[in-house]
Amino acid sequence: MNWNGISVGYALTGSHCTLEEVMPQIKRFVDAGANVVPIISHSVAMTDTRFGKAADWQKQLKDLTGNDIIASIVDAEPLGPSKLLDVMAIAPCTGNTTSKLANAMTESPVLMAAKAQMRNGRPLVLAISTNDGLGLNSANIAKLLITKNIYFVPFGQDNPQAKPNSLVARMDLIMETCEAALQGKQLQPMLIERFLYS
Repeated sequence: MNWNGISVGYALTGSHCTLEEVMPQIKRFVDAGANVVPIISHSVAMTDTRFGKAADWQKQLKDLTGNDIIASIVDAEPLGPSKLLDVMAIAPCTGNTTSKLANAMTESPVLMAAKAQMRNGRPLVLAISTNDGLGLNSANIAKLLITKNIYFVPFGQDNPQAKPNSLVARMDLIMETCEAALQGKQLQPMLIERFLYS
């Protein structure tokens, strides 16, 4: 696919252990010629963890994309009327974000951007990373699975022995899922086996 001239909204939420894994995926979009608009949740904007400092993640994101980061609801709101984004990915998409999106709660820059994308009838791609995907959040995932214009990066259990309710997407398939979503298709298979344990 030719990504030149395509605007990709790339949103990150607070699955901090996954941020390092998704940075190369953002670079793939940039290298392919896409205009990547970075969007971050309050957690990514403000929380330092053992996986890295918030300021360092933001610098890396800005350096990768060459664009200013959308980090407030006020800055995200114009994405609706401007119809800037051709496709938007939330990757990683936490259980918290999943539950709020499924229940129409708009209290972060990422959720405001997602709301704008849905308002415009344009594809929204979710790369879930949640410890309760097969627990309480399974109902929210089910709601989103049947929602028009929402697509899922293929996902599966990441550690069924130690964390049987945990689901994580194959982050290396974000670009392929976005490409399929732009054609109105769900990348298949959507449910995958991530790891085998003896």
